[in-house]
Amino acid sequence: MHLTLRQLQILEAVARTGGLSRAAEDLHLTQPAISMQIKQMEDAIGIALLERAGKRIFLTEAGREVQQASLDIAERLTQLKGTLDAMQGLQHGNLTVGVVSTASAFSIHLITQFRHRYPGIRIRLNVINREQLLRQLADNSLDLALMGQPPAHLDLEDRVVMENPLVVIAPPHHPLSGQKRIPLARLTEEPFLGRESGSGTRIATEAFFQSHRIAWAAVMEMNKNEAIKLAVESGLGLSVVSQHAVLKELAAKRLCMLDVEDFPILRSWHLVSRRNKQFSSSALAFAEFILSEAKTISQLK
Repeated sequence: MHLTLRQLQILEAVARTGGLSRAAEDLHLTQPAISMQIKQMEDAIGIALLERAGKRIFLTEAGREVQQASLDIAERLTQLKGTLDAMQGLQHGNLTVGVVSTASAFSIHLITQFRHRYPGIRIRLNVINREQLLRQLADNSLDLALMGQPPAHLDLEDRVVMENPLVVIAPPHHPLSGQKRIPLARLTEEPFLGRESGSGTRIATEAFFQSHRIAWAAVMEMNKNEAIKLAVESGLGLSVVSQHAVLKELAAKRLCMLDVEDFPILRSWHLVSRRNKQFSSSALAFAEFILSEAKTISQLK
C-alpha cells in the first residue's frame, strides 16, 4: 500500500469540510483533482473511504482509520519540526497563530514587539471569529490562539493573558452620554447592535442580561467589530464590546463609554492550544513572550 502525504492531507480536508468542492477550495485544487486522488487512495487500499448521505460526504470506518493515521503523522511531523527548530535556535522558525477579531488590535501590537525580538521567525496570523478559531484548533492547524474563555468540554489548555472588560458604547451625542449609574433596565429602551451568534462577546452579553433577568435582543447582527463601531458611531444603536477594541475611538471621542450599573462585564483573554501539543521552540518563545508582555498593555486608559 502506497499513500502520499498529499493524499492524506486531501482526505483530511474532505472530512473536515464535508464535501469535495469545499476541500478543493480549501487546498486550492480542482474538484476533479480531489476526486482522482481519493480514487487512487481507495484503489491502493482496496476499500471505500467515503460515503454519501444526501449532499454531504462522510468517512467510512476505513476512512476514519486513515484520517486518524493522517493526524498522527501530522503531529509527528510537527514534533520533528520543533526538534529541528530547537537545533537551529530561534534564528529561524515558523508559527501559526489564530486570533479572534475582537483581540486583533492588541494582538498585532504584541506580535509586532515579538517580531522585533525574533525577526527570523515567520508568523502566519489568522484573524477569524470564535467558531472558526475553535475549528482550526480542533484541526491542529494552529500552534496557539488568543481568544476569550474556551469551551470547557474541548480538549484544550489555556492560560489567562490579561483582563478583557466588556463595556457599553454609544455615540458621544447620545442622551445617556455623561449620565452616572444608568439603570440596567434603561438599556432595554435602546436598540442594540450585536455580534453574530457564537461569538464570545455575544455569548457573554446574553448570559449577563439573562443572569439579571432582563430581556436582551440585538436589532442588528454584525460579524466584524469594525462594522459595529461604525454603526454605533452613526447612531444606529448601542453595543457591548471589548474595551480593548475601542480604545482609539474613545480617545478620539468618536465613541463614548456609558456608565451602566453592573458594567463592565469582567472577562479575560486566554492563550489557548491543543492539550499535550508538542510546541516548536518558536511557539514556546511566543507563548512566554505573550504571557509576560501582555501585562504592559493591560492598564486601559
